[in-house]
Amino acid sequence: MVICQYLIKEKQGPVGFVRFNRPDQLNAMNRAFMDEIVEAFTEMNADDEVRAVIVTGNGRAFMAGADIKEYAVQTDAQFLAFQERGTALYRQAERGKKPFIAMVNGFALGGGFEIACACDLIIASKEAKFGLPEVHLGLVPGGGGTQRLIQKLSINRIKQMLFLGDQYTAEQMREWGVVNYVTEPEELEAFTVSIAQKLARRSPAALAELKRLVYLSTCPKDLDERMTEEGNTVLRLFKTPEARQKIEDFMNKNR
Repeated sequence: MVICQYLIKEKQGPVGFVRFNRPDQLNAMNRAFMDEIVEAFTEMNADDEVRAVIVTGNGRAFMAGADIKEYAVQTDAQFLAFQERGTALYRQAERGKKPFIAMVNGFALGGGFEIACACDLIIASKEAKFGLPEVHLGLVPGGGGTQRLIQKLSINRIKQMLFLGDQYTAEQMREWGVVNYVTEPEELEAFTVSIAQKLARRSPAALAELKRLVYLSTCPKDLDERMTEEGNTVLRLFKTPEARQKIEDFMNKNR
C-alpha cells in the first residue's frame, strides 16, 4: 500500500486499487490531487501484475467534482493547464490497456461522474448519487461530460442531466444504462472485487484489444478536439460576471 497526499494505491493480488482519500472535502479534486490520479492510473496501466483496476473514494463521496476554492483563483493559463491535465487523466482510464472499474460509494458529481464514465464498468452502492451540476455555477462540464455521455445515453437524457443539473440515484443510472450493477452499501466492495477478479482471469491481450476496438467504435476520432472545445467553453463562461457571482455565492455558502 502506498499512501499519497490525496489518494491510496494498493494491490490485492491481480487487482489494483486507487482510493481517493480527501474525505473531509468529499474528495474534491485540486491540481495536486489530479496529478496524483494521473500518476496512479499510469502506474496501474504499466504494472504487469495488475490485471484490473478498481477506482473508488473514501468517505461519503466517490468524488464531488473539482475543488471550487482552487478553481476560483486560477489564472487563464492555470485553468487551461488544469483542463489539459484532466484530459490526460481520463485518457489513462479510457484508453489504457487494463479494465478500469468505478466503484461508486457515494457522490459522483461533476468531474467525479466524468471519471466514472471514463471507466469501463460502473458498480454503485444504492446510496450513490450521480450528476453534472456545473450549470448551477453558470458553467459547463470540463472533463468530457458533454462528449462521453453520448456513448451511454440518449440525447434527451443527456440534455436532462446537463440542463437541469440534478442528482440521480444509482438505480436511475442503471435503468438508463450508465451503471452496470447496483449493490447494498455493505456489499459494494466484495461484489466489485469479485468482478475485478473475474476480469483478471480473462486474457489481458484480449481485454486490451477489446477496449481498443470498442473505443474506436464508440468514440469520435476528433474526441480530443472536442474536449479542447469543451475546456475553452468552460474558460469563456468562467470569465462571465454571472459565473463569477455564482461561484462566489457557492463558496460563501460552504464556508
